Amino acid sequence: MGQLQKIESQLTELGYQILAINADRPEKLAEAAEKNSLTYTLLSDSQLIAARAFGVAFRVDDDMFGKLKGFGIDLEEASGETHHGLPVPAVFVVDTDGKIHFQYANPDYKVRVDTEVLLSAARAARG
Repeated sequence: MGQLQKIESQLTELGYQILAINADRPEKLAEAAEKNSLTYTLLSDSQLIAARAFGVAFRVDDDMFGKLKGFGIDLEEASGETHHGLPVPAVFVVDTDGKIHFQYANPDYKVRVDTEVLLSAARAARG
């Protein structure tokens, strides 16, 4: 989320709006936005409806669910759901007609799209 904050003004100047969709319930997102001083819009997808529609949802198996809980990450508490699902971190550049011009997803949550790549894709999509 911090990477998007760094380039938000550049994306806004290009005419884009950042909508970050997260599996956490709204209360958790509000806490994260305040804690990280985020100025873009965070939307809750705790039932993973959008994640499934974009093809980036996956289910955490019981072993991994237990490991996450051991690290203090409670998926059920965060989402308010029992589906044990998460979205793969992904970025989409979408125009006002809903056409996707760029997409990036990586199952390794530690590897995020490079901000310069995202800005280049956003510029290219604007023509």
